Amino acid sequence: MKLEGEKMVADRKPLAQDPHRLRDAREKVLEVAIGKEVRSFRKQQNMTVNELADATGLSIGMLSKIENGNTSPSLTTLQALSHALSVPLTSFFRGFEEHRGATLTKAGKGVEIERRGTRAGHQYNLLGHIGSNASGVVVEPYLITLSETSDVFPTFQHDGIETIYMLEGEVDYRHGNDVYALKPGDTLFFDADAPHGPETLVKLPARYLSIIAYPQTA
Repeated sequence: MKLEGEKMVADRKPLAQDPHRLRDAREKVLEVAIGKEVRSFRKQQNMTVNELADATGLSIGMLSKIENGNTSPSLTTLQALSHALSVPLTSFFRGFEEHRGATLTKAGKGVEIERRGTRAGHQYNLLGHIGSNASGVVVEPYLITLSETSDVFPTFQHDGIETIYMLEGEVDYRHGNDVYALKPGDTLFFDADAPHGPETLVKLPARYLSIIAYPQTA
C-alpha cells in the first residue's frame, strides 16, 4: 500500500500551451478563420501547397497569405478552393460562426447521476456538460459526496484521464495497486483506465471534485 505521505516526483516538461495566453485580436477575424479551415482541409486531403496551387491556379504566395489569414480571399478564389478540396464553400466559415458553449450550474443544482455502485449516502452530481465541440475532448465534472460508511466500495474503470480535488473530509483512494491518502486541498491526477475508487472513508462527510476527460467520438 502506498499512502500519499510519499512524494511523487516526475520529470517536468514545459506545457504545450500557455493557459493564460490572451488571443491575438487577429485570431478573431474572418480571414484567419478561413485560413485555418483551408489549411485543415488541405492537410486532410494530404495535399501540399504546390499541389493545391496547381489545382486552383492560385500562386503559392497567395495560398500562403490565405492560410495565414493575411488576405481576404474573393468569392471566386473561395469557389476555386472549394472545388479543389471537394468541400462546400460554406465550410470555410464554420470556425468563424461556430458557437462556443458554456454551462453555469448554480450551487446545489447539479444533476444527480446514477453510477455503478451508487448507494444511500453516496451522491454524484454532474456539474455541467458540453457535447460535440471543436476541441475533440469531452469533459465531465462531478461533485461527489460520501456521507455514510460502507464495507465495500465499487471500483471504476473507463477511458480518459481523471482529476480528483479533495474539498472536505479524508479518503484513502485506490488507483491500480496504490492507495493515496487524500485530505482537503489534495489533488490526484491519473489514467482512468486502471481500476480506481474510494478504498476507505477516513473522515466523513467527504466531498471532492472529479473531472473526467476523454476523446470525443464521432
